[in-house]
Amino acid sequence: MPTPVTQLASVKSPEAHLLVVEPWDKQILSEMAKAIQASDLGITPSNDGSVIRLPFPPPTEERRKELVKQCRRIAEDAKVALRNERRDANTKLERLIKEEDVSKDEVHRAEEQIQKLTDKHVESVDAALKRKEEEVMEV
Repeated sequence: MPTPVTQLASVKSPEAHLLVVEPWDKQILSEMAKAIQASDLGITPSNDGSVIRLPFPPPTEERRKELVKQCRRIAEDAKVALRNERRDANTKLERLIKEEDVSKDEVHRAEEQIQKLTDKHVESVDAALKRKEEEVMEV
């Protein structure tokens, strides 16, 4: 059974497009390089006798567009989670009206605060998404 690389070596990323794998036992260096070569990663490892360097080419335009779509899905999931929290908070407020002597004005103010918080966090998710899209599409 194959052993995960992280159990045999330290993995570092000195540059954005490069991984360096430094095995703790130098005797397995060539076996690790062969295993990486045989994998379906499409990367050619370079072995200098002490470390394995894995250069990753910059993503193609098509791959960058896929990554942007993935970022949009993640952002949408975050917004759905925010809306679910808003719904839960509003449900708790509704229970307060039924169970305790809380005025509808107080509940209305609380609902407005919840909505403002939700809007603020949705805006921050949108801003983060925009920054990430620009970063991913940058050549």
